[in-house]
Amino acid sequence: MTKLDELFAQYGQSPWIDNIRRDWLNDGTLAGMVAKGVRGVTSNPSIFAKTLSTSSAYDEMLEGKADVDVEVLFEELAVRDVRDACDVLASVHTASCGAFAAKERRYCDGYVSLEVSPRLARDTVATVTAAKRLAAEVGRNNVMIKIPGTKEGLPAVTEVLGAGINVNVTLIFSLDRYNEVITAWMEGLDLALTRRSDVSTIGSVASFFVSRVDVAVDALLPEDDPRRGTTANAQVAGAYELFRRRMSSERALALFAAGAQVQRPLWASTSTKNPTYFDLLYVDTIVGDETVNTMPDATLAATLDHGNFSGSELLSDEKIANAAALLDQLPENISLDKVTEKLEADGVSAFVASYEELLKTVAEKMQGQS
Repeated sequence: MTKLDELFAQYGQSPWIDNIRRDWLNDGTLAGMVAKGVRGVTSNPSIFAKTLSTSSAYDEMLEGKADVDVEVLFEELAVRDVRDACDVLASVHTASCGAFAAKERRYCDGYVSLEVSPRLARDTVATVTAAKRLAAEVGRNNVMIKIPGTKEGLPAVTEVLGAGINVNVTLIFSLDRYNEVITAWMEGLDLALTRRSDVSTIGSVASFFVSRVDVAVDALLPEDDPRRGTTANAQVAGAYELFRRRMSSERALALFAAGAQVQRPLWASTSTKNPTYFDLLYVDTIVGDETVNTMPDATLAATLDHGNFSGSELLSDEKIANAAALLDQLPENISLDKVTEKLEADGVSAFVASYEELLKTVAEKMQGQS
């Protein structure tokens, strides 16, 4: 049993990989990761741009495409990657849905996420249209469309879930916004039920960003302050408390009685940004049942090498309240609301910038292959 298998089998947390590459699909690397216990895939434009600029894996697919609209071409590449990755994860999805049907677990697994254009983060209608189109183009039951958890994104989440499409709600930085995301999920499944859809086939995760919170808060604390490196995981504890409370509410229980899967919190941005911190600070310490941790390559490799989950008590019944209470111990001059508002705005801007850079890279590659 690998460390990833242990994480899932003994602790109920699904390890996902935060990367997708054409060469991994071609040479069996992703299949090898799945064999070691990876149970899902996420990605974003900056990851794709890096792969495209450093790899020749897409060159053949770009030949003769110089006259194609660059954004249309990128979507073709992304859809093909995600479709093929969905096929690699199909066995995980099928087996996990069997466990869900047998009531062994409250969710299916084995999803691959595909993000709508970051340009649409503030446009609800366009986001819904793009999500439906991308889901149809991939055409796999285990594709999960990523929609940002912005104010404009929340009604899109509801509508897309209501259309029977799996949704990964991304760029969540605050507990208040996470609470709104859970409500949007509930409203989406209610909508699906009114449309007589089978809600048991609709999967969803809520991607709560972790390490970036410490980066932002640490910058406001003195160098020797013992609270440095604690805020992000304290927020995780608060998010997990909120998850358990909302998922035991009458409304949630009614959805589960109707056959719905639980919407799991997904810990994202779990690489350690401060080199002086333990490399698995955002892995070993935030292990919890019915959660996901999506890890970049290096973090996943470190987890396979020396992950140790036995001492993870942060999200336990005994410790979770004290962990979440650390948020109340920040200095009065630090407003966590303002920090997370800025992180969301910066996150959207960064994803748009990465997307623009990605399209530029695709255009350059197209010209090089023409």
